[in-house]
Amino acid sequence: MKLFPFKIILSSMALLMTIGCIERVVQKNELPVYGSKEILVKGKDGLDEIDTITLKIDSFQVMDQDSQIITAADFKGKIYVVDFFFTHCPTICPVMTKNMSKVYDEFENDDDILFLSHTIDIKNDSVPQLKKYASKIGIVSQKWHMVTADKMVIYKLAEQYMVSAEEDPNSPGGYMHSGAFILMDGQHRIRGYYDGTLGEDTDQIIADIKVLKKELSNER
Repeated sequence: MKLFPFKIILSSMALLMTIGCIERVVQKNELPVYGSKEILVKGKDGLDEIDTITLKIDSFQVMDQDSQIITAADFKGKIYVVDFFFTHCPTICPVMTKNMSKVYDEFENDDDILFLSHTIDIKNDSVPQLKKYASKIGIVSQKWHMVTADKMVIYKLAEQYMVSAEEDPNSPGGYMHSGAFILMDGQHRIRGYYDGTLGEDTDQIIADIKVLKKELSNER
């Protein structure tokens, strides 16, 4: 069975150096865990040693389209799909939203699957604007949270997810961001990257969510 295209999208080599190495850890179900970081620790003899820790995105606070405060705790024990966008994006966002909606429709009645979209345009994408956009595409906040926060909070989260998101006056709409869909597990670990503009990657993430569902069932 073919799983994960292993497409890791980084904004720059500098970001890669900040994150450290990216590691594939194979689980029994063959789904990888992405993201590790080498750190210096003190060994038993007092000398510095290199240790490797798994990166988790398990601490954040944002606000969604219904003015609800959303934290990592709301996703504990859930499978969720993450992306970064802005509502007036003239390039890849409409295709991404269409493809994410396809995944949403597939799991609309499955309480174990959630969606988390971060706007990178804090000035224009107010809570009412996010609410308007969510209503336009026919989603509910309990299932698909479209969130905003302080600009630096959002950009820091993008770094943690290892994708690009930044203001860029030379880019259409004034922002540059990754088109990645990021698949997360119930322990807040990154389990896959997908090109959100491609139909084949959209089909792949649907298939891989079903694999993670089996893993989640085994953990309960």
